[in-house]
Amino acid sequence: MGLPRKSLISLEATPYYHCVSRCVRRAFLCGRDERTGRSFEHRRQWIEDWLLELAKVFALDICAYAVMSNHYHVVLHINVAQAEAWTLREVVDRWHQVCKGSSLSQRFARNEALHAAELARLEEVATEWRARLMDISWFMRMLNFSNGYRSIRGIGSI
Repeated sequence: MGLPRKSLISLEATPYYHCVSRCVRRAFLCGRDERTGRSFEHRRQWIEDWLLELAKVFALDICAYAVMSNHYHVVLHINVAQAEAWTLREVVDRWHQVCKGSSLSQRFARNEALHAAELARLEEVATEWRARLMDISWFMRMLNFSNGYRSIRGIGSI
């Protein structure tokens, strides 16, 4: 049985990780399904675009990737220094690119005045978001996210 990524990742050992995501039930990600004759080749560019778009948001550098017919590979470098250098504004703006955020973070993004307690709370939440923005599991989750979100972002749908 496989182990969860959080128990496999050790930044002390290495910041580089090879991840694989596979389709199930003979589904096709890209290419031509010989059984049905359907072509899914158009998805390859969507996956590549979404992968590169997410890399701009997360503190993960893409070292290499390959999109195959029923799976893809991606080699990631966790860039802790980049994430730690982000300001509160950068963390909130990046988080809002992949998730809705909270009403508090949305007010902050609109430059509305926040009370000291609200700002302190937002900083607590942003600490968690910063950690997620350099987390491989969150990256893979967003990369594999449903087609509805991709359609909203204008990237296409799978």
